[in-house]
Amino acid sequence: MPEALELTVTAPVVSFRNPLYDGLQVGLPCPPPSTVGGLLAAAAGGWDRVPINTRFGMTFRAAGSGTDLETYHPLGVPGTPANATIKDRDFLALVTLTVWLTDDIDLWARAFRRPAWPVRLGRSQDLAAAITRRVELHTSGGRQGHAVVPLDLPNATGTAMRLTTVISDDRARFTWDSYRYAAAGARAEIDTGLATRDGQAVAMLPPVHPNQLILAT
Repeated sequence: MPEALELTVTAPVVSFRNPLYDGLQVGLPCPPPSTVGGLLAAAAGGWDRVPINTRFGMTFRAAGSGTDLETYHPLGVPGTPANATIKDRDFLALVTLTVWLTDDIDLWARAFRRPAWPVRLGRSQDLAAAITRRVELHTSGGRQGHAVVPLDLPNATGTAMRLTTVISDDRARFTWDSYRYAAAGARAEIDTGLATRDGQAVAMLPPVHPNQLILAT
């Protein structure tokens, strides 16, 4: 059975803005893979310390959700005043993100034992806590549950979404992919080739390193 590092991240409040809605603060029900990649890079000390082919499987749960108000500072033309305004912000409460890493396990165990930068999930002010443990995965299918999975995975159910997988260092370029996620959990049995001891399917997602954009050109 393959060994993996299981990373569990918890936070009281998080917010993942959907960038497909320009000028609106519409929230996503789960973090995009690029956001989780950024969390890994922060713990490691920067993308230059992250292996270029880093991949992971992930599940995400939120105990609740809501909407509050946030001060929004629109960008304006240099030299032109931009007035701050108040907008609704969707948020998720009491969240648990679980990530499985099957490569470079020792590197990630060291990174989260003593993170180089504070562990944050989503926005810079949303601090999170992280713990790790080594586990063995079974080479089998399992239940979808709260996993974020590729859209074309057979038998997968849930909401279809376009999420960012890779974001360049200067945030000028993006790679988008299609995924499925069931916020309430899904009982569907899916064949991802990997599952935890209790039957949670682990779907390995595409690499998230910004240099993947260079390789693609």
